[in-house]
Amino acid sequence: MSKPVRKFYGEAVPNGEIIQIVDGKATKPTRPVIPFIDGDGIGPEISVATRLIIDAAVRKCYGDKRSIVWLPAYAGDAAVAKFGSPLPAETLELLDYYGIGMKGPLGTPTGGGIRSLNVTMRQHFDWYSCVRPVRYFKGIVSVVKRPQDLDVVIFRENTEDVYAGIEFEAGSQAALEFIALAKKHGHDIREDSGIGIKPISKYASRRIVRAAIEFAIDHGRKVVTIVHKGNIQKHTEGAFLKWGLELAAEEFGDIMVSEDDLWKVHGGKLPEGKILLNHRIADATFYELLCKPLQFSVIATTNLNGDYISDDAAGQVGGLGIAPGANVGAKSAMFEATHGTAPDIAGKGISNPCSLTLSGVMMLEYIDWDEAAVCVTRAIEKTLRSKTATGDLARFMKNGNQVNTVQFTDAVIANMVKPTKRTVEAALKGKKAIRK
Repeated sequence: MSKPVRKFYGEAVPNGEIIQIVDGKATKPTRPVIPFIDGDGIGPEISVATRLIIDAAVRKCYGDKRSIVWLPAYAGDAAVAKFGSPLPAETLELLDYYGIGMKGPLGTPTGGGIRSLNVTMRQHFDWYSCVRPVRYFKGIVSVVKRPQDLDVVIFRENTEDVYAGIEFEAGSQAALEFIALAKKHGHDIREDSGIGIKPISKYASRRIVRAAIEFAIDHGRKVVTIVHKGNIQKHTEGAFLKWGLELAAEEFGDIMVSEDDLWKVHGGKLPEGKILLNHRIADATFYELLCKPLQFSVIATTNLNGDYISDDAAGQVGGLGIAPGANVGAKSAMFEATHGTAPDIAGKGISNPCSLTLSGVMMLEYIDWDEAAVCVTRAIEKTLRSKTATGDLARFMKNGNQVNTVQFTDAVIANMVKPTKRTVEAALKGKKAIRK
């Protein structure tokens, strides 16, 4: 279904399809328009590489029957230079119009200045689910002995917790009012304190746990772990756990098995066709991810916990340079690099495009272009197996072939092979949950 061509940033957009999302599922297009924010720092370099790789896979798999129309969108430094604002209202309008986009890393000042553009967009579009798959690619040197044991998909609640950005500066009238209110309810807070508010709602907690469980069902994963800090923060993190368990019992009671029942009823053996639902305290999760990674498959957690855990898990398999991510809501989604802008290497042509490119794989899966998604993944696998990589990975490889961004991009494209139907079916067992 096409909408009339219109203008953004004063220019008419090219012809192409707008991806429709019906009942949480993206309809399969043939020539979709995908807005692309290049980002700051190394963003433009890895964005060019990602588009080249994805376009090559699309041609390899579909010939001229399908193609992507990449539409430039502006945020960050490029937006300031062009429009005087880091996040123009027209960019939000454009992303809302097209529904699906891709984005390189955007910089945010630490401790002051503008608010995080990433957080602003997540809340504006209600991209409530930050989906972070973490797995190992053979050939990469890891800091752990068995990185291949970790294969986890993290569902991080994206709109609440301390990332809601509700803060009041120390000494401000608002901070003093909240300190007085806390004292009224029996809590003493030093008057020179800054105040941050941590909202955790029943609604948001239930929907992120639902998304995680649906993903596990559709992808044949056998364990869903709710991660929380409810032993300390009983009415926020503890409530997250309570509401998640209630949701699982109400909507998935016929398929979920609690950890207690696993041992009391089933003798420690998960019945065929069932999924284990357990829960872990956040700090224990860090330990167990490192020492017992095979215990984890899908994680559902709060915003701040999810931020920490995602990066920790990525570090075990080689780093953020190969960790993809997506921000997904009921009506739209953004696929983005999970690392920062790396200003120290920006413009040197040595950046690793894999995080953004693998996020592009998630985008291809989202629009049901499974063949192209598998094509890109297998080409990256083959390239890394051959020990050809950018410096962040190659310097740790014995006899590694260190290449620049352009050379790595060319190597990935050269390693592309159109996947067979059987290969695609084996690689992708279902994607319903990722589209919600």
